[in-house]
Amino acid sequence: MRPKICGGLAGVACGGAAVAVGHLAAMAFAREASPVLAVAAVVVDATPEPVKHFAIETFGIYDKVVLLAGIAVILAGLSILVGILALTHPVAGPAALLAMGVVGAAAALSRPASEPWWALPSVAGTAAAMFVFIYLYRPAAPVSEGGPGTTVDRRKLLIAGAGVGAAGVAGGLLSTAFTPDGGRPQVRLPDPASTAADHKTFTDPGIAPFHTPNADFYRVDTALTVPRLDIADYRLRIGGRVDNPLEFEYRDLLDMRLIERDLTLTCVSNQVGGTLVGNARWLGVPLEDLLALARPHEGADQVVGHSADGWTCGTPTSVCIDGRDAILAVAMNGEPLPYEHGFPVRMIVPGLYGYCSATKWLVELELSTFEDFDAYWVRRGWAPTAPVKVSSRIDTPKPLAELSAGTRTVAGVAWAQQRGIRGVRVRVDDGPWTATELAPVMGTDTWRQWRWQWDATPGRHRLEVLAVTHDDETQTAERKDTFPDGSTGRHSLVVTVR
Repeated sequence: MRPKICGGLAGVACGGAAVAVGHLAAMAFAREASPVLAVAAVVVDATPEPVKHFAIETFGIYDKVVLLAGIAVILAGLSILVGILALTHPVAGPAALLAMGVVGAAAALSRPASEPWWALPSVAGTAAAMFVFIYLYRPAAPVSEGGPGTTVDRRKLLIAGAGVGAAGVAGGLLSTAFTPDGGRPQVRLPDPASTAADHKTFTDPGIAPFHTPNADFYRVDTALTVPRLDIADYRLRIGGRVDNPLEFEYRDLLDMRLIERDLTLTCVSNQVGGTLVGNARWLGVPLEDLLALARPHEGADQVVGHSADGWTCGTPTSVCIDGRDAILAVAMNGEPLPYEHGFPVRMIVPGLYGYCSATKWLVELELSTFEDFDAYWVRRGWAPTAPVKVSSRIDTPKPLAELSAGTRTVAGVAWAQQRGIRGVRVRVDDGPWTATELAPVMGTDTWRQWRWQWDATPGRHRLEVLAVTHDDETQTAERKDTFPDGSTGRHSLVVTVR
């Protein structure tokens, strides 16, 4: 094996030891203190808005997987370079490993919920990497111009590789085996907590069900690791510009007046015809009740939701107390909130996009003003508040589908929270608009299923849909990007009929 190849593999072994041991050590403290996860979180915060926008639009719910994979590739590349450089410049190896450890520790300590001991996993990882470096590299004959060089013991390289691999597997297994459940399996929800729809729904093949299953509900947030809050220690604080600061335990919320509502949530990054939208049955405490107890000051026009991972969300105080079903949800589709969707408590305010209304892993509500505080996404250029646009989507047939001639079902969903959908129309090849059949709906804050029986004739056809609200707003044809306050435009697709 050539010396440079050995050096590169040795560098990977050192970098792998740092990552594996650092992650293992983080299991004893906090998963977020893992060096790689901490650095990734800093990258998320520091990434320019256009790049984040591109990542969400391109990769959707897999954006975090792509980010972590990218960091792994970069780390592997740097490790290879350091390993090769250490063959002629021995000091470069320990110096680079120490620098990586400092970066990991600094990233961990920069996180909003960090404690001083969050630096320890990076320290442990650096120590492991140093040990592997000393184990693998040994002095060699002087090189012509670079001074004393080193060489890699190939037999030890195999041993080190096996050890690092075992540590990595152990870290993965421990991450799964010792992930805390936060007490969720023991939660017993009070009545009402149900999942059955209160009206007829369409079940045509391909159409989105009225209630989106929890496992299929979209997830967009900045958390690289899903927070696992323990209900035994959970506290919800309400403070800031209020006369009566409050603090609640999880059980306190379950014992309060609860309401159950079907509510549609939409991500502001949802493209026309996109899937970053879902409808679920939520059980929760009316936000209006809690704010009435806290008694906000006059002029406190913003409710800032603070997530356990440090993310913030700003919601107009007025929409939290205007009679709409704004809630702090504790259940989703008849079960305690899934971890990925905010267990134990999340905020939902219908009518606004999620980035300014739907804080997950909620630990604090702070009454403030829009003048005094910009929430996470507002700092990155998004609008301070963003009402949901009138939207509709064709679920079936799929784009570029090949169909047989005859009667075919065209179906989908439409939504306009706080206004409701009065009608949905479709047309073929820029022909006349035709009204569709609508499923009954219980309120204005859910999406509405629609369907139409199309007499499909042979050829290539373009299908287009639009929605009309109860207050007679017709969905615009003007195409607009999601930034800074949501996309507009009508969904269309092309199919071929044989």
